[in-house]
Amino acid sequence: MNKENIIYNEDFSKIGLGGGCHWCTEGVFESLIGIKAVNQGWIASIDNNAESSEAIEVYFDQSIISLQTLIEIHLHTHASTSNHSMRQKYRSAIYTYNDAQNQEANKVLDSLQSDFDKPIITQVLPFDSFKANKDELLNYLYKSPNKPFCKTYIHPKLRLLLTRFKHQVNDEKIALCLE
Repeated sequence: MNKENIIYNEDFSKIGLGGGCHWCTEGVFESLIGIKAVNQGWIASIDNNAESSEAIEVYFDQSIISLQTLIEIHLHTHASTSNHSMRQKYRSAIYTYNDAQNQEANKVLDSLQSDFDKPIITQVLPFDSFKANKDELLNYLYKSPNKPFCKTYIHPKLRLLLTRFKHQVNDEKIALCLE
């Protein structure tokens, strides 16, 4: 699939997610069923003075994977309760594309708070703009699954998917990078 030509239509939805390194976030969401495409780069929000942070755009089929499931996976695969010093670059956020999606994302966040011991710091923000990363940095995990960065930071997240979210995992794809 040509990611550059993905456009929104009634067959699938789009959500923006940020929280950690976009290589990690991209690898996690590329490994799920129901995902049509993942664009990796930088997202700015209207509410944050259009300052960008590392994030992904996820195009998904709601008949296969719900927004609630995507948000739940997102919260469990990055430090969604940690307000660390790198939050400007790695904003913990759900970027929404309309008011209905914004309301749904806020409800999902509220419903998932009980899964965590600390307050979730993830913000629901209106999407403003997206800038793709350089081509050579896209699809980082699946181009080079054995690089030290992938083994150290992304593989543990994939193992979490296999234990906690096994019904959402694309087994054939994830087998390409986990030994």
